[in-house]
Amino acid sequence: MSDTVTPRRVVTGIRDGKSVFVSDGPAANAHHYASLPGHMTSILYATAAMPDLPQDVGEQAPPRMPVPPLPGETRLMIVTFPPDSVFVEANIEDAIAEQAEHIPGLIDAFEADAPGMHTTDSVDYDIVLDGEIWLELDDGAETRLSQGDVVVQCGTRHAWRNKSDRNATLCFVLIGAAR
Repeated sequence: MSDTVTPRRVVTGIRDGKSVFVSDGPAANAHHYASLPGHMTSILYATAAMPDLPQDVGEQAPPRMPVPPLPGETRLMIVTFPPDSVFVEANIEDAIAEQAEHIPGLIDAFEADAPGMHTTDSVDYDIVLDGEIWLELDDGAETRLSQGDVVVQCGTRHAWRNKSDRNATLCFVLIGAAR
């Protein structure tokens, strides 16, 4: 299993009429899970339904912010999924508690009687950055995805399954939608 890395985030803005780097460093809202070794979630950026420009003040994605975006809002996330064996061997109560703290709202979408299955009120652009992962739909249909593959997830019930023996890292852009 490869080590998980905290994503570096560079944000630009405008000050005094000139382009500037507003921030450059590790994502403030990234968490490496003690209960799930190799699992990392990060919200790198969030926008309002009608964002204003320039966006050059404050932290747009503070730790523990709600993950599911409201209609029109966005969330940019990078998530590293360890192999499924890590989830199987985990203490489920500890994992749920840790996820409830660090990905509030999203963990509530997961189904207790169908591990990993969840539905969100969003259109998601999902990009495999590294490794391979399987996308499972509610009828059991699956497709294997590898580096560079893109999924447009349209508010459907699904689960991510890492059947490999190494981590998989994905980028997610969630766009809040009305159901």
